[in-house]
Amino acid sequence: MVKLHGCGTAIVTPFRADGSVDEKALRGLVAWQVESGIDFLVPCGTTGETPTLTHEEWRMVVETTVEVAAGRVPIVAGATSNCTAEAVQKVSEISRVKGVDAILSASPYYNKPTQEGQFQHFKAVAEASAKPIVVYNVPGRTGVNVDPATLFRLSQLPNIFAVKEASGNLGQIADVCNLLPKDFTVLSGDDALTLPVISVGGVGVISVASNAIPKEMSELTRAALNNDWKNARAMYHKYLPLMQANFIESNPMPIKAVLAMMGRIEENYRLPLVKMKTETRAKLELVARGCGVIS
Repeated sequence: MVKLHGCGTAIVTPFRADGSVDEKALRGLVAWQVESGIDFLVPCGTTGETPTLTHEEWRMVVETTVEVAAGRVPIVAGATSNCTAEAVQKVSEISRVKGVDAILSASPYYNKPTQEGQFQHFKAVAEASAKPIVVYNVPGRTGVNVDPATLFRLSQLPNIFAVKEASGNLGQIADVCNLLPKDFTVLSGDDALTLPVISVGGVGVISVASNAIPKEMSELTRAALNNDWKNARAMYHKYLPLMQANFIESNPMPIKAVLAMMGRIEENYRLPLVKMKTETRAKLELVARGCGVIS
């Protein structure tokens, strides 16, 4: 079973002005991420605007990421649906792509299942997958929380090995780290909580900010994991404004705007996401300049 440790990038999906996937820009981003020392990559998560991708585009983005990474870092492919049967189909398909090491799958959104419903959903997903599953708990988007007791039950299933915890509730994350088996992988789903989560037993982060600062986020995470808290805090305080600014409008709008400021992608989105408001983008640019991300 793959070991996820350190900083993984929830990578954006670049689009051209006509709305098509910009494969050339995607290849450039993946290559730069790997060369910058990122620990793993997560294509087709929320930050990748996956709900707007066609089935063929979703598979192409994953396969392109695998091809460019070329085995240098683990690939955790996103595969989520609020229909369990569709989630099972997607996970079964993408888990059999050579070079995919694990699957990230979020709780069903909109239908608001009970804890038992979530358990049965993830159980079905895990049983359909040829690769291990990372449970993605993000109640701010799904409308439901995966309680620690439910996550403990899921951890007893042979194919579920990790959680991306984006509840924003540090007390809950501490409970998860305390309750679950010590070999169960707990990853922060919030950049701004990376250090707190590591301090209570987490082993890394699935990051939005690392789209723009892969080297820095990787070094920050490794410093904390190596108990070098002085340097970890220094980097954290330097880049915290960027971590926070990435959510002044809906993710991934700000991080794609920063990448466009850096000249790495065109600033294009698919509806219902749109370009940031002029005044908000100006604030984001000031933060990016202040952090040294753009000159």
